[in-house]
Amino acid sequence: MKLSARNMLKAKVKQVKHGAVNSEVILELPGKIEVVSIITKESAQNLKLAKGKAVYAVIKASNVMIAVD
Repeated sequence: MKLSARNMLKAKVKQVKHGAVNSEVILELPGKIEVVSIITKESAQNLKLAKGKAVYAVIKASNVMIAVD
């Protein structure tokens, strides 16, 4: 698989919460860091996402915002 996105983070699915239309997918990166993604329920089902499945978090953004207190 080749993608133009520069940020591909290897992860495991920690939890999938299906809603009526969308699914919230919680991923665990190395170091116990979590990333949460909202995707369509149909996509989650097509990808057969389930706890423990190895996946990649692919991040493609033209802007990354940084904030401080």
